[in-house]
Amino acid sequence: MESFVSTGAPGAPKPSKNERREAAREKARVLREAQQKREKRNRFLLIGGIGAVVIAAVVVVALILTTNIRPAGPGPANMASDGIKIGTGLVAETTPALPAGAEPTEPSANPANVVDIRIWVDYFCPVCGAFEAANNEQIRGWVEDGSATIDIHPIAILDNRSMGTKYSTRSANAAACVANTSPDKYFDFSQILFENQPEEQTVGLDDETLISLTEQAGVTGASTIAKCIEDQTYAKWVSDSTTRALTGPLPGTDVPKVEGTPTVIVNGVQYKGAVDDPEEFAAFVLAQSSTPEASSTPTPTPSPAATQ
Repeated sequence: MESFVSTGAPGAPKPSKNERREAAREKARVLREAQQKREKRNRFLLIGGIGAVVIAAVVVVALILTTNIRPAGPGPANMASDGIKIGTGLVAETTPALPAGAEPTEPSANPANVVDIRIWVDYFCPVCGAFEAANNEQIRGWVEDGSATIDIHPIAILDNRSMGTKYSTRSANAAACVANTSPDKYFDFSQILFENQPEEQTVGLDDETLISLTEQAGVTGASTIAKCIEDQTYAKWVSDSTTRALTGPLPGTDVPKVEGTPTVIVNGVQYKGAVDDPEEFAAFVLAQSSTPEASSTPTPTPSPAATQ
């Protein structure tokens, strides 16, 4: 005879105490197994979710690192001194690229009658622009005819004045790209950069404009230089060479470090006169070249006709 535990049907026999106990145990077992299944499922989902978050975070960090952290690489060729030395006919002195982490080398020594001019510039610096406007014509003449050499060091100290575009670094990088690929056009490109110098507290020139200025300077290897500018190939070198200039020492000079731009040094002595007075600068150059061991010719002479 079939027994009924509880059907709720009218007239059904009432379950015994043991039957009720067994029914409660069975119900508890079913509920417990269901709870265990839910907990197991939730643990799996939680662990899977955490794993996905961790993986996503690792991917994001890896992308940030590979995108924004460029490993140190060699500097540009022809700038082993952290500057490019330009001599007779505006021809650059060729040097191998400075290896990553290496100390810059001293440029070759000039003959006694050839003046050694070295200048540290930020292409965003308005005072550098004023010095360039006043003195570039006579410096060009001295260098072209062999009276002097000029060693130009591009550095970046005014990135915070270009509204986030880091124009100081980008322009110095562009100059390094020219030095690396078309060094004999460096003097012309440097002049053109100053002629097109943007005002501080602006975004500066964009990469497309910088590339067009290299073409205006008549560079060779224009496509290589364009890619170098777009990739900011020497941005890390610009940062490192700027740090070296600001901490010193500046070899071969009586100047311990760069404290502002332009820093102009003639035969080891810093020029501290007016940046916009070409006659004063020419007189300083002449004074530094008038040493007992120096020949009387050729020597730079003041150029009153220089543009002020």
